[in-house]
Amino acid sequence: MQNYARQFKIAIDKLSFEFLIKDQMKYNEIKAKPESGCYVYGIYLEGCKWSYDSHRLEESDPKKLFVELPLMHLNPVLNRVKPTDGVYNCPLYKVLSRTGTLSTTGHSTNYVLMMELPTVELQNKWIVAGVACFLALKF
Repeated sequence: MQNYARQFKIAIDKLSFEFLIKDQMKYNEIKAKPESGCYVYGIYLEGCKWSYDSHRLEESDPKKLFVELPLMHLNPVLNRVKPTDGVYNCPLYKVLSRTGTLSTTGHSTNYVLMMELPTVELQNKWIVAGVACFLALKF
């Protein structure tokens, strides 16, 4: 990674991630790293569920507070145009509290990033439902 950074000087504000859900794969089936970016797994979703049939967010099943998101490929893209529809910009937090100390950047120390998750619903539906993702369910 260090050699890559030396070879290409890219401004951080010109780089963003494409969030590719790999729900047909399991993390233990991965035998090689992706050509670019990284695979992530173990992210929990609150307020809705992931549908493996329709490959998008759907209403939660009764009495299920948290579900695990499928394997995801975070692919870095230079000068990417973010989609305006068909996705929910879902906040990702470290822990369930959704609160943290305000850092010098103006963000909470608990906040990680916004993930674009596929949906056919308007974003407002998921915002009102309090949909968010978490890296850990316990402290």
